[in-house]
This record gives sequence, structure tokens and C-alpha cells, in this order.
Amino acid sequence: MTEPVTSKPPAVEQSEEHLRYALLLDRGTRIGLAVLVVTFAIYVLDVLQHHVPVQRLPQLWGLSVERYLEATHSPTGWGWLWLLHRGDILGMVGIVILAGCSVVCLLALVPLYRRRGDKAFVALCLAEVAVVLLAASGLIGGGH
Repeated sequence: MTEPVTSKPPAVEQSEEHLRYALLLDRGTRIGLAVLVVTFAIYVLDVLQHHVPVQRLPQLWGLSVERYLEATHSPTGWGWLWLLHRGDILGMVGIVILAGCSVVCLLALVPLYRRRGDKAFVALCLAEVAVVLLAASGLIGGGH
């Protein structure tokens, strides 16, 4: 019978960019998940008044998006920001944090690439950030 191999594989050296991106992504996702947990607790404990009462949800689930928005007088686009004082809308903050993690990570890489003189990677990071922000802006979209 042979002994199981217990040695670890050799450590791989990671670049400063990889480490910075990973650290920020880790912190951002932890913060985003914590915010989701806290805002969900606020929602289920009825700490704040809801925009759409929980009792109405079963009758609204089967509606199309257009009918749901009409029936609940819910805003579209970034209009939800004006409803952050509502318990059911507050959870969006955690989703925004999670969705924005990559933007923060990419922007944090720009100074590293700039210091190295790597103009192509600076341009790629900024282009990716621009695409994400443009998509989030609502200026372009699939007919919403």
C-alpha cells in the first residue's frame, strides 16, 4: 500500500495586478454580500415600509413587466434611487455593490499599468469601465 502524497504543489508567483484585482474583488464581494444580508433582514423584519406590500406579491407575480410597473407605480431606470427609504428597494444597494466590483477593480489597475508604461492595458481597463458604465447608465438598451 502506498502512502498518500501530502506535499503541496509549488507556489505560483502572482503579479501585482492579479493580487490587487483579487484583493479588491474579494473585499467588494464580501461587502456586497454583507449589505445584501443586512438589507434583507431590514426587509423581512419590516423595519422600513415597503414600496410593494408583501401581501400583494402573489397577485403581481404573473404580470408582465409593463403591467407590474403600472400596477405598483414602480419607476424604471435609475428611478429606484428615490425609493431607497423603502425596505423592498433597499436591497438593490447590495446588488449595485456586487455589480460595480469589477469597475473598482479595473480602475485600481490603471495606475499600475500607467506606472509601467503599458498604454494598451490602461486603454483596455478604461474601455471596459466605459462599457460597463454606459450599459448601467440606461442610455443604451434593449427597448426598455
